[in-house]
Amino acid sequence: MTAPAAALIGTAAALATGPAAHARTSALRGDRAGAPGAETLGDPVFPALGNDGYRVAAYHLDLAYDAATRLVDATATLTLHTTQALTRFSLDALGLDIRAVRVGGAPAVFEQVEEKLRVTPARTLPDRARVTVCVEYTADPAKPLAHTAWVPTPDGFAVCPQPNSAHTVFPCNDHPTDKASFTFRVTVPAALRGVASGTLVRTESLDGDRTAYTYRSRSPIATELVQITVGDYTVTSRQGPNGLALRDVVPTARAAALEPALALTPGLLEWLEQRLGAYPFETYGLLPCNSDDPNAFDFTGLETQTLTLYKPNFLLQEEKKIGSHMMHELVHSWFGNSVSPATWADLWLNEGHADFYGLLYRYERGWPDSLGLTTMEARMKDTYARGDQWRQSSGPVAAPNAANLFDSQRYLGGVLVLYALREAVGEDVFNRIERTFLERHRNSAATTQDYMAVASEVSGQDQTGFLGDWLYGTRTPRMPNHPDWTVTPVTPGFVAPRNRGSGHYHDASATL
Repeated sequence: MTAPAAALIGTAAALATGPAAHARTSALRGDRAGAPGAETLGDPVFPALGNDGYRVAAYHLDLAYDAATRLVDATATLTLHTTQALTRFSLDALGLDIRAVRVGGAPAVFEQVEEKLRVTPARTLPDRARVTVCVEYTADPAKPLAHTAWVPTPDGFAVCPQPNSAHTVFPCNDHPTDKASFTFRVTVPAALRGVASGTLVRTESLDGDRTAYTYRSRSPIATELVQITVGDYTVTSRQGPNGLALRDVVPTARAAALEPALALTPGLLEWLEQRLGAYPFETYGLLPCNSDDPNAFDFTGLETQTLTLYKPNFLLQEEKKIGSHMMHELVHSWFGNSVSPATWADLWLNEGHADFYGLLYRYERGWPDSLGLTTMEARMKDTYARGDQWRQSSGPVAAPNAANLFDSQRYLGGVLVLYALREAVGEDVFNRIERTFLERHRNSAATTQDYMAVASEVSGQDQTGFLGDWLYGTRTPRMPNHPDWTVTPVTPGFVAPRNRGSGHYHDASATL
């Protein structure tokens, strides 16, 4: 392992333990008299994101959409578990018109400062307490903000919280390490449908020709993976492998045209379950958002838990044009949703794996990729040649910043790391590493170092140095089993291509 790679691993390991380290520090700092909770979880990419002094056990989001004003009137009820005595705590919140905050049923003093909602309860919250926080607010999906999760559509909205914008939809601890259970109650005019992550558990007909839909997720959700959508949608059902209930949420006027794409899901699931094990959630499906406006959103597909958001027109193409992209997004149910990144520097675990299996699926079918290549080996040789250029322009694979988080180094650069590991340990051992990692960290968050540890354990050899050079080194290592592969010399000013236009929404099409 090179010295720079070793230094970066050490730095990454320290940052990856940031939330836990902050909690320990907060507990020591907060005596019986209490202290304000820290307004950060120490993420290396988004240091202002998240809050300390508590963890969220559950969210109940009650949103009512007014079609006339196009505003959302909402109440967010959070169940917190404190990790220190708190005189004050904060939630992430941006662009929300907050009317009232109650803590334990009592009114609390609050202020909005930049992207934080600071809450001062009437009494100090004791350490290790269970606390209910209720926030009443109004949101405007069309409100211009520095960044936003809202995607306004002609008949409602959808949301795209990844990576750091869930708090423009609801006040939250907006970091993937703080997963929580979710229930959603979405009230809409009777002509529209409200849908959210999870399973529909209740439908209510209300006065004023309105309907309320309540959804609950069986598994915890990271805030960046929440989906809430309103529109003229039809919900269609079908059965997946092993009796899995599938539901698609499609624009009513385009349901028939979209059916060929929707019908591909069971086969995609069957292929992937053979490699990664059983699908980790209670349902899956697609949400072709009811808008193709390029100004509304600039992505092809985006994973949100139990629903994948798409541009409808993308799904109208033939299978060989969309199949590998659909596989990419489906893989995120395992890598990214079930096992979330512990920090945003660990994003390569999500995107590298999604592209890896998306490309394998493509090449098994003989579909040429975006470069006209038809084998995994050919694509990896091409990517390998770009390695030093990408490391210079975008940094090491597992050391991104906010500006280059979603460029090709996290996607295809991540694929190259996985390919190198598979070449080094063999396909059978690699497959066991993948399944062991997913099983061990299911419904939680994992670091790059967690993946290294599983790879070392399962392979019976310390993989820290090998993977450290691939993930944190400033030069591309030699590829196992391919001594003839060469790296193109660095070109001054080279910049790795981005994988989503604005750096805000996920678009796999640039790599697959």
